[in-house]
Amino acid sequence: MKVCTGTIVDTMIINAPSSTWNRAGKRDPEMHQTKKGNQWCFSIKAHIGVDSRTRSIHPVASTAANAHDSQLLHQLLHGDETRARGDSTYTGQADVIHEQAPGAQDFTNKKGHRSRPLTVEDSAKSIVLQST
Repeated sequence: MKVCTGTIVDTMIINAPSSTWNRAGKRDPEMHQTKKGNQWCFSIKAHIGVDSRTRSIHPVASTAANAHDSQLLHQLLHGDETRARGDSTYTGQADVIHEQAPGAQDFTNKKGHRSRPLTVEDSAKSIVLQST
């Protein structure tokens, strides 16, 4: 199967009990603490790339929970994309997108800041991108 449209990238947290111990009597070195919302959890992150047309998952990678979501963007793109979509975590990653997939357009959501909030146009684009 050839994926030729676009890739939607996202990350999910896979929780584990905080008292997870391996056979050696130590904590799993791949698990780390992270904060989701206002709650701390002991977990690992799964980074997933999904074809935007067929909704089939093509690359999956995992990292420790304390790694930033945008660190594995280059592994989630296969190079034949025409569009790369993601949430505001991937804002500012246009160089990585164009390096990995030269023909891809950057359709990541914009991120607002205290001194520079999102414009009405950017907010509307984010809503449209989230619903497609």
